[in-house]
Amino acid sequence: MDAAKLNELKKFIQLCKSSPSILDDPSLSFFRDYLQSLGAKIPSSADTAADSKSKSYVVEESDEELADAGVKINIEEEEEEDEIIESDIELEGDTVEPDNEPPQKMGDPSVEVTDDNRDASHSAKAKAMDAISEGKFEEAIENLTQAILLNPTSAIMYGTRASVYIKMKKPNAAIRDANAALEINPDSAKGYKSRGIARAMLGQWEDAAKDLHMASKLDYDEEIKNWLKKVEPNAHCIEEHRRKYDRLHKEREDRKIERERRRRRAQAQAEYEKAKKQEQSSSSRKPGGMPGGFPGGMPGGFPGGMPGGMPGGMPGGMPGGMPGGMPGNVDFSKILSDPELMAAFSDPEVMAALQDVMKNPANLAKHQANPKVAPVIAKMMSKFAGPK
Repeated sequence: MDAAKLNELKKFIQLCKSSPSILDDPSLSFFRDYLQSLGAKIPSSADTAADSKSKSYVVEESDEELADAGVKINIEEEEEEDEIIESDIELEGDTVEPDNEPPQKMGDPSVEVTDDNRDASHSAKAKAMDAISEGKFEEAIENLTQAILLNPTSAIMYGTRASVYIKMKKPNAAIRDANAALEINPDSAKGYKSRGIARAMLGQWEDAAKDLHMASKLDYDEEIKNWLKKVEPNAHCIEEHRRKYDRLHKEREDRKIERERRRRRAQAQAEYEKAKKQEQSSSSRKPGGMPGGFPGGMPGGFPGGMPGGMPGGMPGGMPGGMPGGMPGNVDFSKILSDPELMAAFSDPEVMAALQDVMKNPANLAKHQANPKVAPVIAKMMSKFAGPK
């Protein structure tokens, strides 16, 4: 057999391999029947379409497939850490139950204090002091309340009543009076001292230490010193406890951030390896003959020398200005030996357009504006035209 004809036949076989759907063309039924008589398995149209698509485009592969192919996926799983449970703090010193009685009466700072009111206020305070010395704290509170109402601008009156509430183990009431005293006089030593002791009674050791230290700076006395001996160890223990667990929480958060950073880096590396592997796989899958498959089935005859040709062709002509239709005797060698057409067939966009047109010639109109597709179709038509 002539070597040129053998070469053309070889190219046709390669075309059938790359696009088995060509065998669905009715004009090639005799060849299909011959192959089946030899026991060949002819794939269905759906299978060939899927196969053509898989060869024309990059195939998506799972991470497992890539791993099997030798791509190392090393995305570190985040390790779950147990929640940090803070231990109990061993503190020394007794506390009292908070008093939840209604707030005591407070003076109206907008009231103008006359000399007579001021004198009456001092008199009420004197009675309160006598009651305190006798242990009559309720009576002392009543007199001090009267003194405050008469002179609501006196920080000393509030500070004195706060000290009585402390003796009555009513720390919340004492704190309210101490706050009032400090609003009137921010340098009230009695206000800081009373509030510090009241906070210590409630177990608010750190705040108590701050108030007592401030009172000590303003007016140091033995009572403040004794309270600081009780308060400071607990305040220091709480501070060290907080620092320890703040550090542990920060270290835990830093580890979490570092794990996330490594995970992202590993994921990015894995995605790069995956893309690289897909590119290599896609390149290796392209057939040596007509890349990407040839659209549709080709009406006409076998290449070069098969007698009789294959009747048919595409009746009616192609719309959009391409006259004629596809004649019966198509010389495939002109297409298979044209390097420009062969290069165009490797473009998935061109192949998709050709398949669309071969499926329905009326679809040609929508591809005529595509600068990549229109020249290919025109050139193919010129090949189909044959000798005039």
